[in-house]
Amino acid sequence: MNRSTSPTSQLIHLAWPVLVAQLAWMANAVIDTAMAGRLSAIDLASVGIAASIMATVLMSLISVLLALPPIIAHLYGAGRGADVGREIHQSVWISLVLALVAILLLRFPGPIISISQLQPIVETKVRAYLAASAWGVPGVFALRIFFGLSIGIGRPRPVMFFNLLSLALKIPLNAVFMYGLLGAPEMGGPGCAVATAVDAWLMAALAWGWCLRHPDYLQFQLRTRFAAPDRKAIVEFLKLGAPIGLTFIADVTAFTFMALFIARLGPVVSGAHQIAANLAALAFMIPLSLGNATAVLAGQAIGAGQRERARHICWEAIRLGMAIAVVLSAIFWFGAPHIAALYTTDPGVQKVAIPLIMLAALYHLGDALQAVAVNALRGYKKSVVPMLIYVTMLWGLGLGGGFLLGLTDTFGPARGAPGFWIAAIASLWLVAGLVAIYLNAVSRAKSALT
Repeated sequence: MNRSTSPTSQLIHLAWPVLVAQLAWMANAVIDTAMAGRLSAIDLASVGIAASIMATVLMSLISVLLALPPIIAHLYGAGRGADVGREIHQSVWISLVLALVAILLLRFPGPIISISQLQPIVETKVRAYLAASAWGVPGVFALRIFFGLSIGIGRPRPVMFFNLLSLALKIPLNAVFMYGLLGAPEMGGPGCAVATAVDAWLMAALAWGWCLRHPDYLQFQLRTRFAAPDRKAIVEFLKLGAPIGLTFIADVTAFTFMALFIARLGPVVSGAHQIAANLAALAFMIPLSLGNATAVLAGQAIGAGQRERARHICWEAIRLGMAIAVVLSAIFWFGAPHIAALYTTDPGVQKVAIPLIMLAALYHLGDALQAVAVNALRGYKKSVVPMLIYVTMLWGLGLGGGFLLGLTDTFGPARGAPGFWIAAIASLWLVAGLVAIYLNAVSRAKSALT
């Protein structure tokens, strides 16, 4: 990418294909839910539960590979193409171990399933779904390495293309395995897991087949002799990747357990919470995409010795991310009644959802800042301090405070779902502020070395 281009233009150029790719990935879950709902309530419930378990297991492990884009960006910015190839080879060795752990957890999910105390018929389908998902794990990891390479060198459009192609294949593959078309066995809900596994392998084969032949990737010498495991390189990778993985787990589990606790308040409140949570998740895709772009551009600038430019990119990204967040939050706040009506026609759910949507507007302001700032820090290869901040604030103040405010009378009458959201907002704003302060200190110190 031309370094004379303004940071804002570069950020947008990298961020929008990543955003499209992430939305396409999210749409897969929507397709599975919609198609399972046409079968039976049992299939719908089993797909929802199994997909939740599968996503938690897989993404908690695969998030370690989020270290790959900034590592690649540093090497690419420094013009060390051959080292990029060797780093990819080391990420394959790491992925083999992570994939094996994921497969074992999906094949033997008893301890996880026991928490939910499922009906036998639902548990049978959940186990079948998870067993089928295990077959696709290597393909998913192979794709993630390709995505990490492409994003790290500033080429997100192939990632967008293969995610959109995967989405286009999802409906016909689901139809074949769920409904038994073209002579395939009718598998019901678990069939969508088979479809996902087949889709993952197809995309991995196509993506790497294209990559190994494309002239822009030849400089990385990916087709030369495969590098043996390098203990030093793997340790350096995990120093960045393991804290990122723990940060992801803290973020996801805090939000997941928030939903589980709110479920105690009944289906109306739980449904209203799901509306607000869905809006927050969709809105998060924008700052997340911008954060990914920031990590890459900052990493490339640091690799090229342009430390002041890296700092400028980070703060330009934060300004852009917060400007967009303010607009989205205003839409949520003032449009809450209309948004609630789009999700449900139930007046009771709408009444509970409206104040939660307004709280989600406040939540998004902190979410946007932390998403850009923490990814910018990954561009500087800093992940340990953010991990400590996330674990302490999200599990302690966020989830613990939410339980006290929402379900107990410790601080006055129990506030229900709003109590959880208030605690989540407070914890996330603190996370965002602390991470931004740390980013300022790190980027300032790095610039002083110029």
